[in-house]
Amino acid sequence: MSNVRRHPPKTDESRVGRRNARFQQWESLLTNRNARHRRGEFLVQGVRPINEALAHGWRVRALLHAGDVRSQWARDLVTGGVADEVVHLAPDLLHDLGEKDEDTPELIAVVESPPDDLDRIRPRADGVVVVLDRPISPGNIGSLLRSADALGADGVIITGHAADLYDPKTVRASRGSLFAVPAVRAASPAAALDWLRSAVPFRVVGTSEDAAADIWDHDFRGPTAIVVGNETAGMSGFWTENCDSTISIPMVGSASSFNATVAASITLYEIARQRAPRP
Repeated sequence: MSNVRRHPPKTDESRVGRRNARFQQWESLLTNRNARHRRGEFLVQGVRPINEALAHGWRVRALLHAGDVRSQWARDLVTGGVADEVVHLAPDLLHDLGEKDEDTPELIAVVESPPDDLDRIRPRADGVVVVLDRPISPGNIGSLLRSADALGADGVIITGHAADLYDPKTVRASRGSLFAVPAVRAASPAAALDWLRSAVPFRVVGTSEDAAADIWDHDFRGPTAIVVGNETAGMSGFWTENCDSTISIPMVGSASSFNATVAASITLYEIARQRAPRP
């Protein structure tokens, strides 16, 4: 993790109590998206997600622990100056900030969220970007980030009224890919489209069960933005009107449509397949 941001160690070894204002602020990050947005931070737990945040240079404002730091991994982070500060919480408080149905985590990181600037996405000349149109499920956003990471997408744009990118369920479902793939909440669908038209520009391809063209017949070898609609309503009228083309994924059986994340993953895989070197 050569690009880990190091900070002068600052440790507060006093036990923060339940009525302490800072603990209440951290607790609000679990359930209150307005608090996450206002404070510009969110909670992260787990070895891989915390490592990925550090490896990709995200600022860790605080590392929280309960004193019983057992693993070498946790000891190295607590003493390594990777966070602005290290805070000692009572075990029950650390448990309350973690997953309630699991063991108390060794560490929880309070991570700073970056600005929602579309220019954080730096597409290649033949890049791929996924646009999520009004996603409902934070778990679906997290799972899509994993697929985008695994299949080489340059970034993810979220438009419209949507689940929160920094919801704990999103962070957990992404398994660290949130920190590897630039994901940005656009101010409006129009702002996202303007950026797509000017950045490379991209060919905007919508996914729809009603499209006449099958995914296998579309040429994805140029710069492509894939638009994936809402889990229940599909693409909004804005994206339906502004896509350059739409494609469908052929299905058998009685299912009427794919889950939004599955549809996006299949499409990203087809893009990767078409672009793979041929023997």
